[in-house]
Amino acid sequence: MVGYFSTERHERLREEVRIFAEAEVLPRIPDMEASRSVQHELSRLIARQGWIGVTISRQYGGMGLGHLAKTIIIEELSRVSGAMGAMVQASQLGVAKIVHFGNEEQKKTWLPAISAGSCLPTIAVTEPGSGGHVLGMTASAVRDGDDYILNGRKVYVGNSHVGDLHGVVVRTGPGSKGLSAFLVESDRPGFSLGPHRAAMGLHGFSFGELIFDDCRVPAANLLGAEGDGLPVAYSSSVLYGRANLTAVSLGIHRALLEETTAFSAKQYRYGKPLCELPSIKLKLGQMQSRLMTTRLAAYHAVHLLDRGLPCDAELMNAKLINVEYALDSARNAMEVHAACGLYTDRPIERFLRDAHHIFAPAGTSDVQLLRLSEVALGTEKGQWSQRLAAPAGVESLS
Repeated sequence: MVGYFSTERHERLREEVRIFAEAEVLPRIPDMEASRSVQHELSRLIARQGWIGVTISRQYGGMGLGHLAKTIIIEELSRVSGAMGAMVQASQLGVAKIVHFGNEEQKKTWLPAISAGSCLPTIAVTEPGSGGHVLGMTASAVRDGDDYILNGRKVYVGNSHVGDLHGVVVRTGPGSKGLSAFLVESDRPGFSLGPHRAAMGLHGFSFGELIFDDCRVPAANLLGAEGDGLPVAYSSSVLYGRANLTAVSLGIHRALLEETTAFSAKQYRYGKPLCELPSIKLKLGQMQSRLMTTRLAAYHAVHLLDRGLPCDAELMNAKLINVEYALDSARNAMEVHAACGLYTDRPIERFLRDAHHIFAPAGTSDVQLLRLSEVALGTEKGQWSQRLAAPAGVESLS
């Protein structure tokens, strides 16, 4: 339904993605859950729909529709499969670094391929020894003539095992000005992958380890200038990561409510549908209220982002409440389903597992609260959304 934030173009896109997800993704879920293997072919199929290029300007072959359209795509995929929603959101992190920091040659080389679905980008920041402490990273790049030589490891990299182009932030010097970002093709000598490790949820999605062992990368692959690594890492997380993960949570949340209301309407207790029991109605009401609140927060934040308005706090809050409320509703859903929800013939337990995966990336809930406290105190240190207002813009929603 067209609303305050969405247009007819948005809703046509929603319908397009929903039809695709139910026809192409839903039938594959039993195998994804059973095998827990990386979905290479399905990831490529989704990429070929052109959706990875939703925020890329039409000048480079993208859709040029902005962050709200991106949110709708991720939301609709996540409603069916959190894993495939996560695949798209992780690719969007890779898009961000090129759109905002790439030079013209890099944009011409990579953005059309990403838009066409022939290249899946990633971003790699986190390391085993530093976690979310970006300045604690030790992976390095050393200049050697016209090249840089990279060494080190990155972990929890979204799309690690399907990515073609990795945006890697490494140390080129001391301190906060000593981080730099590079585009590293997946077929470069000295680059390798750690083994895929299946996790609790998001089966089919890969978020694994990248290994650099004297990996030689041309200086032309440097994003921006030496010392721009911290802005690359932070802006990708703040502007894209929080919004993208919000969309994954929103899609999972919608699926939880739809599945639970359908279940409670079909199950009978005491001679009437389960959904007519006051205790069940209360839980459904809570879930509905949470979903309405989270959807409003999500759409409002990316609506501001599309218009180049300051919205770091709105993005933090959207990520915070979408993650927390989805987890709360997942518990309600399990309570309504009771023992039925524990078996894998119903998707509730999958939704619950997948929802937990969205908690940590781009900052845990505690991190969002700490940053929001700085907003309340007036001590925040500028806004990335203002510094990097959407360069491509929202070109057409007709």
